[in-house]
Amino acid sequence: MPRSLVTLIDYGSGNLRSAAKALQRAAREGGHEAEIRVTDDPDAVLKAERAVLPGVGAFAACRDGLLGHPGLAEALQEHVRVQARPLLGICVGMQLMATQGREHGTNSGFGWIGGEVVALRPDDPALKIPHMGWNALGDLVAHPVLDGIEAGDQVYFVHSYHMRTGRAERVLATADHGGPVTAIVGKENLIGTQFHPEKSQAVGLHLLSNFLGWRP
Repeated sequence: MPRSLVTLIDYGSGNLRSAAKALQRAAREGGHEAEIRVTDDPDAVLKAERAVLPGVGAFAACRDGLLGHPGLAEALQEHVRVQARPLLGICVGMQLMATQGREHGTNSGFGWIGGEVVALRPDDPALKIPHMGWNALGDLVAHPVLDGIEAGDQVYFVHSYHMRTGRAERVLATADHGGPVTAIVGKENLIGTQFHPEKSQAVGLHLLSNFLGWRP
């Protein structure tokens, strides 16, 4: 069986080494015949069966970094909209799926999932921002990429902003940090995690393996 190509998008933002290693381990342990390729090549994105868009830092900086790679944003648009192939967004990579982000001004996202990225505002002033560390998932919605993942499972977050969607059904899981935090979003061939699956040990590897086998 030929190996399917999975592109991990390199646009200067994201935990590429740890994400690549986690995807490779998930592929190996899940029995997926997949080549994990870290790349900024638009042609590779267009040829890929699925793609992963990471992101660490501020929304605007990640957006500008992505747009600074000629043809990359257009290739992602075609991958998602025309080819309708699976894409996983991680942290700011998930946030870039939204209509806009409100970090350091208002900046446009891809608009794949209607909504905006807003600052976390916990109702307990003792809770720190950024929201950093392990937190339990809740309010899980049935989805193939979440198969075998349960409410209460712990995952690792590092963020100060989260996505507020225009439609509640786009939220597949939440966490709590002085109020509900959007943890996972999904729509059609898109799924995004605000947390870092590559840092979330067994739960994260399970999610990545599910993604590698997902055929929306």
